[in-house]
Amino acid sequence: MSYVSLLTIVHTILSFIAIGVGIVATVGLFRGGHSSRWTQGFFRTAVAVTFTGFIFPFTGVTPAFATGIVSTVILIAWLLAYRSHLAGSWRWVYALAIVASLYLLIFVTIAQAFQKIPVLQALAPTGSETPFAIAQIIALIVFIVIGIGAVRRFRPASATLA
Repeated sequence: MSYVSLLTIVHTILSFIAIGVGIVATVGLFRGGHSSRWTQGFFRTAVAVTFTGFIFPFTGVTPAFATGIVSTVILIAWLLAYRSHLAGSWRWVYALAIVASLYLLIFVTIAQAFQKIPVLQALAPTGSETPFAIAQIIALIVFIVIGIGAVRRFRPASATLA
């Protein structure tokens, strides 16, 4: 097995784990608080996904590379919010960073599904067709609604994180 094949498997597994943990972490925001265990787990797996994405052979600035840069910026904002003990506006930065990180994972999963699943690939062979755009727009709208809800409902019990 080649280095790239092994990296692809590890990256994909990490992505699915991050999505699962990210869903639980996001649900926690809607309950008004958060579970440090789930949010830290999501942060760690999201960092691992981003890191493994950057160690693929560099072929220039691609959509995947640009997504990695955006993910890195979001993860830095998330870390800064966490380190600020969610004081003031850092509370909503924290909530939005969690939701945005999960959205990016879903965004890439949709793109990969249209590239790898034959039935979807037939609907959008180049990724610029209407079915692909509709899937991505629906995901974006859903995550905007989730983000608004998370910011409104997330109220940590205290200004410090366990």
